[in-house]
Amino acid sequence: MDQAAALFSVAGHALLLDFAAGTRTPVPFLPSAARLSLLVVDTGVSHQLAASAYADRRADCEQAAAELGLAHLAAASYEQLGGLGDERVRRRARHVVTEQYRVLSFVAALQRDDWTEAGDLMTASHLSLRDDYEVSCPELDLVVATSLAAGALGARMTGGGFGGSAVVLCHDEDLPGIQGRVVADFARNGLDAPTLYRVEASSGAALG
Repeated sequence: MDQAAALFSVAGHALLLDFAAGTRTPVPFLPSAARLSLLVVDTGVSHQLAASAYADRRADCEQAAAELGLAHLAAASYEQLGGLGDERVRRRARHVVTEQYRVLSFVAALQRDDWTEAGDLMTASHLSLRDDYEVSCPELDLVVATSLAAGALGARMTGGGFGGSAVVLCHDEDLPGIQGRVVADFARNGLDAPTLYRVEASSGAALG
């Protein structure tokens, strides 16, 4: 996914990737036009033990697909998940199935310029990644909780998890307060200061 985004991104657009179908679709994404900001918060936490954890989750998803008789878990419906016997495997599959719904709903929200809904979907995604897929960490959860308490429309971890960064969607006027609260809460919890970036959707990598 990271490689596809680096190669195929279009300025002012999000990139909808469908790996099952092998398609990529640019989707207009201009929060600045609505006086909104996109903030990336790098927690500074390294992805320790991530490789084995990723393998475990892939194995769980493959087990779920096999039990459901599907070539890809992406083809599963929510109703089918009740047929999975192992509770952990069921939670992993639930994240995959519901995240697909959230992604498509996010695209629809962008097309309607419904940034409140887009923010809600970001937060719901984080909760699913935290509780069902279990790839968050306390520092990422702190960024999300603090940002929402300070007025953000939505926030979620991004990337593979177990550290790394979170992304926050907020009104321009709320950005300084959110930045200050996040830094203060990290200090209050005895954590190293995070690195914060205000970002925009840009084109993919290029030479020259």
